[in-house]
Amino acid sequence: MSADRIVRMANDIAKFMESKPHAEGVSMLASHINDFWEPRMRRQLFQKIDAGETGFRSLVLEAAGAIRRPAAEEAA
Repeated sequence: MSADRIVRMANDIAKFMESKPHAEGVSMLASHINDFWEPRMRRQLFQKIDAGETGFRSLVLEAAGAIRRPAAEEAA
């Protein structure tokens, strides 16, 4: 999946979650990504975040701490 699509997908989820109370939106965004994104997608998300990608909505960046980083052995 393209890195731009990862950013767009994360932002689409964040945009929906912004209609919730803030703390609930952050929690629900992290839960959604943890539950439905495969390790490869989460890895691409963190690569963009770690590289300082500026295209993310703030809710994505706030939720990042609660999103599970894929273990190294999940790299394949």
